Amino acid sequence: MPRLTPRLLLTLISLACAGSVGLALLAQHRYGMEPCPWCILQRILFVLLAVLGLVAAALPGLARRVLAGVALLGALGGMAAALWQHFVAAQSSSCALTLADRIITATGLDVRWPEAFEVRASCADAAVSVLGVPFELWSLALFALTGAILLANVLASGRRA
Repeated sequence: MPRLTPRLLLTLISLACAGSVGLALLAQHRYGMEPCPWCILQRILFVLLAVLGLVAAALPGLARRVLAGVALLGALGGMAAALWQHFVAAQSSSCALTLADRIITATGLDVRWPEAFEVRASCADAAVSVLGVPFELWSLALFALTGAILLANVLASGRRA
């Protein structure tokens, strides 16, 4: 079994984050689970984490730790978005013009790639469970795992890996 080096862990979380977006797109386009603004914001953050993780994995020690620290902010933002979606937005019949909407609009991703980043449901309509667990809590778990691995990278000593 390969040793779980910081580079390997960063690569694995990048693949997991990219995979989560792939699963969300599958759920949307194959099973009709239309996304709300908070779902789309989490997709954007997972794409960002996937890219940052891969770039960080390619960098040497200090640069890798600095970029992991930047990515950690994205993971924390994703955790906040998932918690907000679960406890606030999913209880609301309308989630229009929220912070999530403003961020999505500011990125322009909803116009450039609507198949992946266009909001298509209200938060209440997007409240779906998978295996009895709300979709956003699965997202929260991946953001938390990603954050823990990124934090370990930030705190890692200058060892070569």
